[in-house]
Amino acid sequence: MTATVVLVHGAWHGAWCWERVTPLLAAAGVPHRAIDLPGHGDDRRPFADLYGDADAVSAELDSIEGPVVLVGHSYGGAVITDAGVHERVQHLVYLTAFALDARESLAAAVVDEAAAADIQHVSPGLGDLMTVHDDGTSTLPAAAVADLLYNACDPPTQRWATERVGAQPLANMAQSPRAVAWRSRASTYVVCERDRAIVPPLQRSMASRCTATHSLDVDHSPFASNPAALTDILAELAQRY
Repeated sequence: MTATVVLVHGAWHGAWCWERVTPLLAAAGVPHRAIDLPGHGDDRRPFADLYGDADAVSAELDSIEGPVVLVGHSYGGAVITDAGVHERVQHLVYLTAFALDARESLAAAVVDEAAAADIQHVSPGLGDLMTVHDDGTSTLPAAAVADLLYNACDPPTQRWATERVGAQPLANMAQSPRAVAWRSRASTYVVCERDRAIVPPLQRSMASRCTATHSLDVDHSPFASNPAALTDILAELAQRY
């Protein structure tokens, strides 16, 4: 049996971001699902906090028969850390993502792990460019999307992304996972060497918590900049189970 690959997007994104990966998984014979977290993409529910996002992933896992490789991109790493203790999950994949520990939030990880790794510039420009709204959400201007998240992509791909990114609740960034799945599940961290949003030294600090590490010469969005290389990693993991 080949495990089902479940794809969890990061902040400001939706299931749409995986649309270059899912056809390649299908061609490789790998069952897969790309899901929208509440309030993102085509999901019309209200935004949820970290726990609501994790519960939405767990509900999706309930509907799957057999083993799962659970993938989280960026903020999605915090989500799969919480949801990944589900009995279906055999392997976690952190794609330039936050592999949080107990009582550690995404915001704290940026500060504490950066200090531990002696990193002065963690996410250059992202925080400064973010627009914070009265409803507690944030949005990113096109310049931040293109220059920090999709910097290795061609202009048409950058436009494709900037037309689709949306709002992201900020409260999620201050919450700690209720469970730490990488302590009880096999895990792979994919370091993205040209990432300007979560810089490689910070990624490697979090990758040290995982079972294995891969490195790709891509930006923060490998599902767009090199979907074939990412699919190769995911397909190989799925075919183990």
